[in-house]
Amino acid sequence: MSRPRLPLRLIFLAALAIGAALLLGLVVATLNSLFEFYQRLAAMPIWLRAPLLVAGAFVLGALGWLLWRLARPAKKSSLAAVIPVSRNEIDARIDALRERHAETVALEAELVELDRRRASGEVYIALFGEISTGKSSLIRALAPQAAPEVDVRGGTTRHVEHHRGALPDGRALILADVPGTGEVDGAIHEQLARDEALRAHAVVYLAASDLTRAQDTELGWLAGFGKPLVLALNKADLYDEAERAALLQRFGQRYAKRARTIVAISAGGSERYERTLGDGRRERVERERAPEIAPLLDALEALTATGAAGLEPAREAAVLAEVGRRGDELARATASRESAETVAKYTRRAIVGAMAAVAPGSDILIQGALATALVRELARIHGVPVRELDVDALLSRVGLTVRNTTAIVLAIAGNALKAFPGLGTLGGGVLHAIAYGLVFDSLGHALADTLAERSTLDAADVETRVRALLAEPARERVERVTRIAFDALRDSGAQDRPR
Repeated sequence: MSRPRLPLRLIFLAALAIGAALLLGLVVATLNSLFEFYQRLAAMPIWLRAPLLVAGAFVLGALGWLLWRLARPAKKSSLAAVIPVSRNEIDARIDALRERHAETVALEAELVELDRRRASGEVYIALFGEISTGKSSLIRALAPQAAPEVDVRGGTTRHVEHHRGALPDGRALILADVPGTGEVDGAIHEQLARDEALRAHAVVYLAASDLTRAQDTELGWLAGFGKPLVLALNKADLYDEAERAALLQRFGQRYAKRARTIVAISAGGSERYERTLGDGRRERVERERAPEIAPLLDALEALTATGAAGLEPAREAAVLAEVGRRGDELARATASRESAETVAKYTRRAIVGAMAAVAPGSDILIQGALATALVRELARIHGVPVRELDVDALLSRVGLTVRNTTAIVLAIAGNALKAFPGLGTLGGGVLHAIAYGLVFDSLGHALADTLAERSTLDAADVETRVRALLAEPARERVERVTRIAFDALRDSGAQDRPR
């Protein structure tokens, strides 16, 4: 006969009661201890009591400050951080890339343009913003003689156009009309716009309404380069006074730390509408809206008061930072290309060496000299210093992995021969050669990926990657290695054939 079990609710209530009693006891004990401490402190002479009170207050304050620092949420900055880099450093990077046969033409052209604009002494202003915010209309208002094409459909500008304008005080400006961002399939145009914004001395960011999340991100990216930035609410005449004031107030609250100046303007431009005639007929009318850009002109006069020389340091820093970033990307791409070429070279050498051996060994990494050279060359390509002990430890660790998967590798190599019937009749020597090739191909790609991602010779990570590559090699890799073996065998046969 089973014994009755207590209801779960009663067990929960009992546990809750015990917990409450323990908590109450802890509170009472703490209060009692504090009361006793207070009594003892009150009985002390004043010369001993005062230092203790000061020390206690200091400890409590420090503890509270530490808890606040740990508990408060970290501030997320949306601004792009410009890493200072010197011209000499950039030139050295480009020289090193050129020696590695990398395509550095675009980087060199950016530096040439940097020098040309500095020598010209002219101030460049980039008009930046999404499509249909009125950039081309503003160009026409600032430089009437330029008269760029304006299309109410938006997205008219397809390349960067420079126009010479003038401020009310007579000083000249070079205005850059860049493609609008946010256009469908406009990635190339957006890159043109961003590049020109970096080259300019100052940027005018146009918005026709409250900023979207994408526009907010763009504004933060531009402000992060430290050059003067004007946030202009264009088409302000389409809002009534209360709406315009509310928008400007929101802009000030959100972007006062990013933008040097916030203004409301109307760049004018064409507008189309329908009107009803007296006889009831409707007709479409296109008219020009008069520009109202005095606040922007005042802001540009203030921003460019120091001339190009005063604005040049921030502009040069922005350009060099971007050239440095692109140089790093090119260096990574170059290292990837060189790594692939090196892996292919040593894979072929491993295959040739395996086919030349009289009897293939049980350890697929018996060709230690080739493996050592492969590791050292890949480390040199990625700029990672390695010691002899590190290389030996890596090859020993990977060798255990390879020995554990030798049967799998040989089986895969045997299956690969089915795609090349001519090799299938040549026996185990070719089979082991393909296995050697798969091992070197796997080791090389695993090591190259580890060096690229971790910038260190992480033996554990290389072993994990090698194990994964050997366990399930892709068909493309197996066919590539088998084809190398076929080519090596063909070349060997051609050399042995009597002349």
